[in-house]
Amino acid sequence: MIVHTSLMLCDDGYRHGMTRSAGLLLYRRTEDGEIEVMLGHMGGPYWSRKESGAWSIPKGGRERGETSLEAARREFEEEIGRPAPDGEPVALGDVRQSGGRKIVEAWAIESDMDVGEIDSTPFEMEWPPRSGKLREFPELDRAEWFTVEAARERIVKAQAAFLDRLLDLVGAAAS
Repeated sequence: MIVHTSLMLCDDGYRHGMTRSAGLLLYRRTEDGEIEVMLGHMGGPYWSRKESGAWSIPKGGRERGETSLEAARREFEEEIGRPAPDGEPVALGDVRQSGGRKIVEAWAIESDMDVGEIDSTPFEMEWPPRSGKLREFPELDRAEWFTVEAARERIVKAQAAFLDRLLDLVGAAAS
């Protein structure tokens, strides 16, 4: 007996049930030529005391009719509280995050921005668990600039590939 199987594909070529996100990785060059990247610390009680794996590029889902780059710019503004900087976005490709159900596509933009204070869009969740009480938390509770080496210790594991791709584009001497 021959059994034919087929994947249910969305119009972007990915399986149904896959979540697609898009984000921006801002980078800057220090006076001595070192590359620094801007990451956001994920908000909410689960991440509040974590550092390793708790930082991400500002990113989020694409809305209907929106390109991935448009989504990345919109999500940057929602999560940082300021418009994405001008600059030529350079595609870094995509990665599949752990669990395999989320694909993140990213672009790098060279820009220097003060991220000492951010104004991130809140999300609502039941907290404490099973309490019946809904509380609001920011999507990102803070943002900071890191050397690539320091960022690699903090960033969501799958997103570390974006750091490697960035260094390939701007020069490995910058690491």
